[in-house]
Amino acid sequence: MSPFPTVAAFETALASLSRPDAAARDAAAARQGQLTKPPGSLGRLEDIAIFLAGWQGVERPRIERGRAVIFAGNHGVVARGVSAFPAAVTAQMVANFAAGGAAINALAAAAGLSLSVVPLDLDRPTADFTTAPAMSEAECLAALNAGAEGVGDADLLVLGEMGIGNTTPAAALAAASFGGDASDWVGPGTGVDAQGLSRKAAAVEDGLSFHREHLTSAFEILRRLGGREIAAMAGAVLAARARRLPVVLDGFIGTAAIAPLAMADPSIVDHCLAGHCSAEPGHVRLLDRLGLKPILSLDMRLGEGSGAAVAVQVIRSALAAHDGMATFAEAGVATA
Repeated sequence: MSPFPTVAAFETALASLSRPDAAARDAAAARQGQLTKPPGSLGRLEDIAIFLAGWQGVERPRIERGRAVIFAGNHGVVARGVSAFPAAVTAQMVANFAAGGAAINALAAAAGLSLSVVPLDLDRPTADFTTAPAMSEAECLAALNAGAEGVGDADLLVLGEMGIGNTTPAAALAAASFGGDASDWVGPGTGVDAQGLSRKAAAVEDGLSFHREHLTSAFEILRRLGGREIAAMAGAVLAARARRLPVVLDGFIGTAAIAPLAMADPSIVDHCLAGHCSAEPGHVRLLDRLGLKPILSLDMRLGEGSGAAVAVQVIRSALAAHDGMATFAEAGVATA
């Protein structure tokens, strides 16, 4: 059965978020204090290991079923000239994923992640959100459930997306959730020029103005301003939370997908790690509003879950040190 058969079910899930296992987290923190190193000397690697322990519910967490899921969707707002590429590229890139030729294929393999790609009605773009809701209630629920179903049996989940034009709805979601002008959130995306950037800002402002009186709940913000792949990522994050499954977020679009959820309950980010800070200017602002500190900052702006996949190698290093190092007692090393 789908976890979100109705809007009420989605809202109930968002209102009843699970918490990490405090005992496992405390045990992991105690282990870190016994390992053969000065306290805190591995910096954020220690924090990451303790974070994973709390959400996996074990003192010595592992990644045995790491999974990257890429959702793909098309957007009606592309007709307003907000992207440097035509909408047909979305399906072409999905074919490239299937053939193993994209960056995420290589990076997921390097990180030891299984990879699945979920295209969502690519031949049926969302409505142009400047003149109508991007999705009907039924379409948004279907996308949320597609995201939840994509979680599978993972013990670490990496989320990514493919959707030409989707930095524009991402900017609209950020603005609707956290305020500010369109210019605070729009960026070059795939590489639009100054005129393209102006068209993006105008589209965001028009969308916010058209829907303003209805932007009062996470669901309505998602369905009116988002897209299928964006709603799917939100559904995956919420479904993962119900399982206490840690999630690694990717770039601006993937982070914007949970902005409406965070507006409703800021603790939705508690089981999430920010894989990286992308070069899209709105991303650093969004991470700051969500209270997320990125693991990496490599000037990436590809999407596809690429930055998050690279970050998994750092996460694996954190767990390797946490699990594999000897304690002072085991090594016979004096503590004072």
